This record gives sequence, structure tokens and C-alpha cells, in this order.
Amino acid sequence: MQKVIGIGETVLDIIFRNDQPIHAVPGGSTFNALISLSRAGAQTSLISETGNDRVGRNIIQFLRDNGCNADCVNVYPDSKSPLSLAFLNEQNDAEYIFYKDHPHDRLDFVYPDIQPDDLILFGSYYALNPVIRPQVKAFLEYAHQRGAILYYDINFRASHQHEVIKLTANLLENFELADIVRGSAEDFETLFKKTDPDVIYRSQISFYTKKFIYTQAAQPIELRADGGLRKQYPIPPIETVSTIGAGDNFNAGFLYGLLVNGITRQQIEQGLTEQQWDNIIQSGLEFSAEACRSLYNYVSPEFGAKRKQELERLKDLENTESPE
Repeated sequence: MQKVIGIGETVLDIIFRNDQPIHAVPGGSTFNALISLSRAGAQTSLISETGNDRVGRNIIQFLRDNGCNADCVNVYPDSKSPLSLAFLNEQNDAEYIFYKDHPHDRLDFVYPDIQPDDLILFGSYYALNPVIRPQVKAFLEYAHQRGAILYYDINFRASHQHEVIKLTANLLENFELADIVRGSAEDFETLFKKTDPDVIYRSQISFYTKKFIYTQAAQPIELRADGGLRKQYPIPPIETVSTIGAGDNFNAGFLYGLLVNGITRQQIEQGLTEQQWDNIIQSGLEFSAEACRSLYNYVSPEFGAKRKQELERLKDLENTESPE
């Protein structure tokens, strides 16, 4: 069975409404997606870093309690764990302030086992950060050589806009390594001052990969893929409690869709059918909608348990078809 391996930051998300703290949960873009995937029955591992403090220990324990392998989470002995303050507005969308105390970042980890068709999730500033770029790039190249499927969520915050020129080479390397790229309207406006998905696809993405997903909050998702496939997917209306984990859980649901549909890297390289794209993106929408219904950054254990049954049936089918 395919595994999901994520590389990204861990933080403690403190959530505010009307400028008052109302909730605190472990978070981080890749972290959130892996927790949801773990709850849905996927075999997951996180490559990350945290401080040697109570917050860091809680984050690692939370990963393990949810079934995610935390052996590759690097603990800095003399640093505090990062914090993210998320201020919800009337629409339950968040504005963020980040605090990080890692003056001597040096990502140090042993590569987890990677087999062909395993799924690699990477993105955010973590995938561009010049300080740890050598380690991140080496891992992504290794995963690509091992035949894994690389999914890149750009997730570039406006707070890093002043670094765009410095980070462009790293961004383009990520595009080149990725099999699938997802970016939001905010990402591309911040990076390239562009908002038209067709223009973005032609000028920034298609040279590197033909699989592109463009999200724009509550507006329809835009897909551009092999063979000139061009399609919109409306976002079903839901009553949100918090949208903090919406994009992260779209990623989780998308990767779950790859797992449950048994998608291989060879199939992706040859080009998925429209029906396959429909199934996978629908899975992303379902996970995203579920995460928006609570103050947590991930799908509920109950939602995960239902999806876990689907994966278990797939595993049983694989075991039945495997030779003795």
C-alpha cells in the first residue's frame, strides 16, 4: 500500500475571535494534512522540526496519538517551538501572525523508506527557505528518483513577498520536481501579480508539469491537465466555523483520492482521465468541507473512520490479488 510522507513546519495555532483567544491546536500546513490522512487510515510520516519544550513534546505526541510516524521530527535542544496566531474575521477566514525562535535552523533527519508510487507532500515557505533548502531539495530529488509522486502546495504567504526574487530559483526547482502543483489565487498574485489561471498555467506551470490545480477560496477550483483538459469544480456552500485548515485538508483529500483510486506515478505521467480527476478532486472538496466545520485544523475522527474503511477494503483487495 502506498505511503504518504510530508515535509513541512510544525506550529502551535492559537485561534482568536474578536481579538480574544478561543482555541489552541497543533498545526502546520503539511502537519494538518497528515493528521487528516492518518485519521483516514493512510500510513503517514512527517519530516519536520520543533523546539525542545512543552509545545514541541505535545506536537510529537499528537502525531503519534493519531498514527503518524514522528521519527523524522528534529527537536532543537535550545529553541522554542513556533507559534501561529490566527485571527478569525466575520466570515471565519484567518489573518496570521507567526512567531519563530529557530536562530540556527539545520534540518537533520534520516530519510524514511520511500517506495515507488509513495506520495510526497511539500510546500509553504518551508519548501523555499534558503537556510534548510539543501536538505529539502536533496530529499525531494531522492524521492523523485525513488519513483514517488510529488505534490507541491505553493501556499506562499504575503508576509514573505519581500523575498520573492531571492526565492524564485527555489520555487522553479520545486515546479520542476513536482508531478502535481496546487496554488491559490493569493499565491500567484503575491508571486507573479497574476490572477488568470490560464495565463498562470501557460506562463508559469505548464513548462514544468501539465497537472495544475488553482484554488480561489469559495470560487470554483480550476483544473488544467494533460490533453488540454480544462475544468471547473464549484465549491459547495457550507456553514463554516473556521477556514484555517481548508486548503491543507483539500491536499489531504486529494492525496486520499490518489490512494483510494490506486493512482500510480506512471498513470500520472501518462495523463489521468477526466473521471479520475473528478473523483480525486471531489475527495479533496469533501475533506476540506469537513475541516471547515470545526475549530480544529483536520477532519474529525468520525469522518476519518469512515474513510479508513474504504482504504481497508482496498488493502484487503490488494492482499487477495497478491500472489502467495
